[in-house]
This record gives sequence, C-alpha cells and structure tokens, in this order.
Amino acid sequence: MDKFKTLEKKIKSKTAVIGIIGLGYVGLPLTENYVNGGFKVIGIDSNPKKVNALKSGKSYIQDISSKSVKSLIKTKRFFPYSDFNKISDMDVIIICVPTPLRKSKDPDISYILSALKEITKRKYLGSLVILESTTYPGTTEEILLPELSKNNLKVGKDFFLAFSPERVDPGNAVYLIKNTPKVVGGVTAKCTKLAALAYKSIINKVHEVSSPTVAETSKLLENIFRSVNIGLVNEMALLCNRMKINVWEVIEAAKTKPFGFMPFYPGPGLGGHCIPLDPFYLSWKARTYDFNARFIELAGEINGNMPYYVIDRIFEILNSNNKTIKKAKVLILGLAYKNDINDMRESPSLDIFKLLVNKGAIVEYFDPYIPSVEIYEKKYKTIKDDYKKFKKYDIVVILTAHSKFDYKEIIKNSKCIYDTRNAIKTKRKINKIHKL
Repeated sequence: MDKFKTLEKKIKSKTAVIGIIGLGYVGLPLTENYVNGGFKVIGIDSNPKKVNALKSGKSYIQDISSKSVKSLIKTKRFFPYSDFNKISDMDVIIICVPTPLRKSKDPDISYILSALKEITKRKYLGSLVILESTTYPGTTEEILLPELSKNNLKVGKDFFLAFSPERVDPGNAVYLIKNTPKVVGGVTAKCTKLAALAYKSIINKVHEVSSPTVAETSKLLENIFRSVNIGLVNEMALLCNRMKINVWEVIEAAKTKPFGFMPFYPGPGLGGHCIPLDPFYLSWKARTYDFNARFIELAGEINGNMPYYVIDRIFEILNSNNKTIKKAKVLILGLAYKNDINDMRESPSLDIFKLLVNKGAIVEYFDPYIPSVEIYEKKYKTIKDDYKKFKKYDIVVILTAHSKFDYKEIIKNSKCIYDTRNAIKTKRKINKIHKL
C-alpha cells in the first residue's frame, strides 16, 4: 500500500504512534495534548532525571502539573524513554530540542543534529518527521532533508518531512496548544498534508504554507517583531530618563489612540528562549546572502545593553543616597524572565545579579517561584516573604513583576526602590521609588 495513504489512514484513525524528541517546555505540553487526544506517544529525552520524574508522575514544568503527568502515565498511552531505540516504532517523529546561540551569536543546532543522527541510525521508512525547534531559514531542507534522503530514499514517497514552529508561551493560561493556530510547511505537498493532518487532530486551526523555509522564517518574524518594538521602547525609556519624563506615562498616553499604535513596554532586558535569540538566527542567515540586517541587529544591541543600563541606574540611585555600589545591600525581586513563572532561560535578572556581584554589592533575591540559583558557583536561596526585613537593604530592585509580591508592603518597608517593570503604579509621586 502507498506509504502516504497508509500514514494518512493511521493518523485519521489515531493508530499512528507519535514520537516526541525533547520533553521540555515545548515537547511535554505537546505530549499531553496528543495523549489526551487519543494517541499513543513515545517521548524521548536525553536527560534520565526528567524521564524518571515523568515515570514517577512528577512534573518539572510549571504549565504541566504532576497530577496531569500521573494521568498521562495512567492512560498507558505515554511512554517516556532516555534512549532512542524506540524511534523505529514511531509513525510521526516531532523534534522539540533546544536551539541556543553560541557565544559568537551563531546558531547552535547541535541538538537538532544529534536527534537527526539518532533517527537516521534506525528505521524511519514511511514516517513523518517534523522539526519544531526554532532555527534559521533553510535548516529543514538544507540539513535534515539530505541526511534523511540517503540510501536513495525519496521525500514525499518513502518518508515525509515538514517544519512547524512551536508557539508555546510559558505561563499563558489563555492561549494553549489547542487554541493557538499552527503553521505547517512541508517539503512536498504530501508532506504538508500529513503534517497538517497530524496537528489538526489536536489543534483547532492549522495554517499551511508553501515550504519549510517559509514556516521557519515566519517564526523568526513573529519574535523579531517583538524584539524590534521592545528595542524601540527601551531606547525611548533611555531618552525619557535623560529628559526627566516618565516613559510609562508616555506609553499610556500613546495607547489611547485606537488605530496605528500597539503598546510595548521597556524592561531590564529580554528573556525567554525565543525573543533574545531568534533575531540572531535570521541575521546570521542574512549574512550568507551578503545582506546586513541592520535594523534587527540594532534592536538586539539595544535590548542586550539594558542590564548594563540598569546597573548604571542603580549606581546613580545609590550615589544620590550617599551610598556606593560596593558593599551595598541589594535585594533583587524576581529571577524569572517574566512574571508568575519559574522559567529563568536567558533572564536579564541573572545578568544583573552577576554584574552586581562583580561590582562588589552584597546581593540577595526574593522569588517565590525559584527556590535557589547558582551564581559564579555559589548557591543562593530565595529569602522568605518577611517584608519587614526589607528595611535592611540599601535598594530593592524589581526585575520581575510577580503578582505574588505584596507591593504595598514593599513600598512600606523599603528604604529605596528601583522599579524596572512599572510594577508599582501610584498616582502620586513617591521620592523613594525610582522608575526605569
């Protein structure tokens, strides 16, 4: 029987075995949706600790509760492994591995290459391979396709290949996998059709595009859009500070316009796996076409310099209170890259923490979502929520606006506050509160 029709029938009847490589912030929620959608899922993660946690019904991701993990295991349709031997049993193989940047700001696709190597070692004839990991345009067709096509295998006939960018937003309780539209681009029309069918089984809307490269580029555009606009508003914040204008008031005024304006907000820097990294994936690829993506790189430069600006402002504020940054007692509020989550990936708070330590400050932190962190091989633990003890710090720096923080108590008990997130919204000016 034709391999396309065979796999199409399996997906429609939910007898297809879904394989997910990488059980992190993207892979685990995807697993949950496929299992709850009636599919058998084989999950692979190279970290045995994660696999053992899942087998014992424990979650390591905030958006997926341990109760949910236990339910997944009880269905007997979810099977987590730390080795790749089960790849031959998979009908659909979805790659959800990290894609960090090297120190040189070049793409690091080593995790993709590692997963690809494991797939090609085993039988994948008749399978659909989908890459979800964010990467530079051309990765699917330039890297994955040649390797999978070895031994005279034909894409669209012997195996199927597509790219579908992940759109997971940690901590977002409104837009989940099911109700967030999915972009899909296959190498051939049959590849696109099968990939779209696989996602339509668990997602409300799937948008098909003409190629994997279009899908790869669309993902980068989504996040570059945010990066550029945040870069713009961060630069406005620097200018407004120089002009002694409240940038937050400026934004509130501008957003009253019902058309032609979309509010973005400044902050101490960009965090998360996507927005700080994705622009560099596209600018790196652009250079291979002898094209200099100046606008994109400038936004990255402005956003990347925000932690240093925050340190300069802390220095100025302490000086105005006849304090020096060396041996100053500094309390950081929030290490997560955004509010109400426990995700520290690329968090600017960590950069600022390190810079303060380098300047000789005595640094502590408070984050109800992050019990401990290691900075320069030293382990720090979050302080308890005893706001009366805030009086001992020379400055309290709000870097993440967690809703669990009691801002009234913070104002009441702190000598000096530097609010980089506009977390404290007061109509009257309070001298000890300084804004970004």
